[in-house]
Parts: sequence; structure tokens; C-alpha cells
Amino acid sequence: MIPVRDGVHLQTAIITPVDQHGPLPILLRRTPYGVPDKVPDPLPASIKELARDGYIFVIQNLRGRFKSEGVFKLSSAVDLSDPKATNETTDAYDTIDWLVKNVPHNNGEVGIFGVSYDGLTAALTLLHPHPALKAVSEQASPVDQWMNDDDHRYGALRESYDFEYAVMEQSDKSKNTHFDFDIYDTYEWYLHVGPLAQLNAKYLHGSIPYWNSTVEHPDYDDFWKKEAWVNQLHSATVPNLNVAGFWDQEDPWGPWQIFRHAQENDPQHTNIMVAGPWYHGEWQTPKADRIGIVPFGGHETAREFRENIEAPFFRYYLHGQGAKPEWQASTFQSGSNSWHTYAAWPPPEAKATNLYLHADGTLSFSAPSNPESKDLSKLFREYVSDPADPVPYRQRPISPTYPAGDWRTWEVADQRFVDHRPDVLSFLSEPLDHDLTVTGPLSAVLFASTSGTDSDFVVKFIDVFPQNAEANAWKPEDGPKPGEYAQSLNGYELPIAMEVRRGRYLTNYEKPHALTPNQPREWNVPLRDHDHVFLKGHRLMVQIQSTWFPLIDRNPQKFVPSIYQAEAADFVVATQRIYCSPKMPSHVVLPVIP
Repeated sequence: MIPVRDGVHLQTAIITPVDQHGPLPILLRRTPYGVPDKVPDPLPASIKELARDGYIFVIQNLRGRFKSEGVFKLSSAVDLSDPKATNETTDAYDTIDWLVKNVPHNNGEVGIFGVSYDGLTAALTLLHPHPALKAVSEQASPVDQWMNDDDHRYGALRESYDFEYAVMEQSDKSKNTHFDFDIYDTYEWYLHVGPLAQLNAKYLHGSIPYWNSTVEHPDYDDFWKKEAWVNQLHSATVPNLNVAGFWDQEDPWGPWQIFRHAQENDPQHTNIMVAGPWYHGEWQTPKADRIGIVPFGGHETAREFRENIEAPFFRYYLHGQGAKPEWQASTFQSGSNSWHTYAAWPPPEAKATNLYLHADGTLSFSAPSNPESKDLSKLFREYVSDPADPVPYRQRPISPTYPAGDWRTWEVADQRFVDHRPDVLSFLSEPLDHDLTVTGPLSAVLFASTSGTDSDFVVKFIDVFPQNAEANAWKPEDGPKPGEYAQSLNGYELPIAMEVRRGRYLTNYEKPHALTPNQPREWNVPLRDHDHVFLKGHRLMVQIQSTWFPLIDRNPQKFVPSIYQAEAADFVVATQRIYCSPKMPSHVVLPVIP
């Protein structure tokens, strides 16, 4: 029970090698999910490579979780101007100070690492690191819960995740609680709930503080700005190995923001970035030789990451052995299924290239050239969006977010399950006549209008596999076993990047504004960083829709002061138009490597 500055004691497990010879560095992980009550046997795959080098492993419960004293606020707010304030930064500082002074046979060198919330607590040490802290590896850390990552995407609430995670973490301090759904398909359950305000009215009754805060603060106000801790980071204070997954369904954005903020002042080049084709934390699984049914060409990417990048990073900075990384970024590039290193990220040779949406449903690198005509069908495509019949974000029935289920791999799910819907527009290119390498940040620029006064637009950028991408796993005379036919990459529509923008926040995140009905305007949709090769013979696809449920809460499509207080009568059907003309050329911006 380690004491920190306000007298609170934090439950901590200290695991030392039985064959320790001489002082060893300490590797710390701080978590809200519980510490082990005995040494795990065998050791988890996630630390085997580290254990070979020799560390004193320390795992600590955050304040207010399990046997740790204090109150768990589920918050990343840090106020370093108040000497009496306590937060995850100060708790980590005090913990490290105690460890180096009290743990026998440590060499005074400390590292901290972790994934997700554990990654957040590692990252928060960068704001005020203890002098003994020599290496940090934040992995999938959130940084700004309103702008992106777990809870929102540019102000659009990630309803199912935010609700279920808040329940899991704040229902009982002594365990992780999973909400008990009384309808099997959670898509149907959330739809049956109705307007979002009913979640508190019918189920939580104000009992979950973080959910209360979410619905009380719909806009980007001071509450969320204080949570956006990364805005206090402007230099590389400690060597940091940032780790991100290209298909991380929870925190894909934060590590890139930490990397870029620390890059503002990094004279020693100690701020580095690693990314791979992983779901949330997949790099800590035993192999990661595939994601879903998409293989990685025989690579065990998780083991390779730990052996060749993570272990050498801590070995160099905590043991003083090996070599300092000479690259700024390293990725496992999907499509080519190969590791790459980059002296700078994004690579300067990547050329921003526009991929245009055309009114006939095609995609090409040629801009729309037909003159503005009176034939409106040549200027835009349209669909009708009905909040009462939202597009599911993955195949129904949709399992709860936790535990287990299909949550981890939904971002690589075959998008053919929605591309026939009348409220989903699909734009498709011709088969590529050469490999197309896309490395760096992607984005979309839509020219769009709605007949309503508020709206969402979701953009999906997709790699469409050829119809003969792989040989069938069964003999022609036998045919597939039940369920086996869908386990094929033939014709597979693999999402590479997907994002949503909410219309009320196009002008200002702090103060929402209504949209003008049927008035086209420009929608800029960031699609994050990626490294992918679209192979020869594959096609490019863009899908556009206005609902993504229950991942994203339903926009009423009628402007209201707060969507979280909307009533059933506020939800209206709207006609959505995507413009594909010379004056309004909707397109995706790709960082193409020549």
C-alpha cells in the first residue's frame, strides 16, 4: 500500500525475479483493472520478452479502484499549477519516488508502460516525470475524449461504448461490471431505449458519474478541455515509444497526437512511433498473425514487435545495452505485409493525391469534368436517412462491447453487409493496374447537403479484394462447411479508414450551429494515419452514410440545443446529397508514395 502526497495508499504488486543477480531496473504499470494476487504462472506473453532482460515488475491499482484508497474519477485532467492537487501524474510521481527508495536491489532506473487506460497513466507521466523515470511506452493512450478516441469522434458520441464502459468502471469499485442487457441484439436494445436521455431515466438513474458528465457537457466546453491533457505537452520530456493500431477500435488517435505534440521539441530524437495492423492491444497477444480473417503473410507481428522494438527500447534506456533506434517511425504495412522504418513521419516523399467521387458511382483520380448542367443527376447522388432505421455499424445481432464478443475486430469486418442499403452510397474504382502505396494521414473532403438542420456524415475508405483473391479452403466436390463460405477474402470489402463528422460542429466545436436545409457546404473528415498497399487487381471503394448505430448516437437531423436532451418528436427523416461536380468535387486525399 504505497503512500502518495495526500495520505492515500495505493494497492501495489511487486514481482521480482527469483534468480536476481545485482540491481535491476523497475518496470511500472498503473491500472484501473486490478492487480494480481499472486505471480502469474506462466508469465503473460506480453512480458515474456521483457522478462528475459530482467526487471522488477510493479503493477498498481489506481486510486479508488479495488483496494486502493481514494476516489476513482475516471479522469485524465491534470492541474500542475495547484501543488495540493492529486491526479494520475502526481500519483505516478509519488509511486516512483517510493519505489526507488524502498524496493530492494533496484538500480534507480524506472520505466512505465501499458495499453489503453494503462497507456494513459503511462503517458500522463510525460507532463511531470520523476527524475528516475528514464523510459515511457504509452500504447493506445487516449488524449482528448471529446475530439476522438474512446468517447467521441469530433463531438459525435460513441454511444454504446461510452455507456457500457462507464458502467463497467464506476458501478462497483471492487470489480469490472458488465451491463446486463435484456434484449440479445444490442442494436435492438439501444433502438428500443429511444432518445439518449432515456438511458439515465430508465436504467442508470444518475448513478454513474462519468455518464452524467458526458450528457451534461455535449459541446467542447471547459470540462472536456481540461480532460484534453495532451494540450499541455510540447516536448519530449522522457524517451517515449508510442504505439498505435491502425484498426484500434478504441484509441487509434491518441498515440499519434502524443507523438506530434512531443515532436514540437525533441532535440535528442527520443520520441518515436510504432504502428501496425492491430486491433486494440493486439500487439500484446501471443502472435497477431492476422486480424479477423485477414492474414499478415506469415508474420507474428506481436511477437516481432516485442522482440525487435519494445524489448530493445527498454533494454537501451534502462539497462544501457544495445543501440538507440535510428528511425522516427516504424510500421507493419498492411497489404504488402512487411515492416518498414521511416526517418520522418509522415514520409516527405508521400504526395497528396485526390481520389474523386463521381455522380455515376465511380471513383477515379480524374476530377469531374462534365460542365455544370441542368441534369441534376450528373451533379450529385442522394439518399434518405431515417433515424428510426439506422445503419448498423456491424453485422447484427451486435454483441455487448464487453466482455469478448466481436467488438475487437469490427473495424476490419467485410462491409458488404451494408453496401446494398438504400441509405448507404458506394463509389467504386476500376481494378488497379499497379500497386498503390498510401503512407501517412488520410482525409476526405465532402461537399454535402441535408434537408434537415443537423446531420452526420460517415466516410469509409475500403480496399475491395478481387473475386478470386484466394483459393477455396474446401474441395469443389465437397463444398463449404456451414459458416465456412463467409470465411474467405474473395470479394472482401476491407475498411482501411472510417470516420464520422457531426454537422452542428462544422463551424465551431464550442458552440453548435444549425445547418441551412439543402445548402451544400464543405465537410472535412480526417481519416487518421495509415500505411497500406492496395495491391494490383484490387479496387478502391468509398461508402457514405449518415447513421452508424449504436456505435454513434443517432443525430435527430433536426437541430436541438443538446442531442442528449432530444425528444422522440425531434427525430426526422432527411434527404442527403453528396455533390460530385467540377465546382463541388467530393474526394478523398491519399498520401501516395511514388
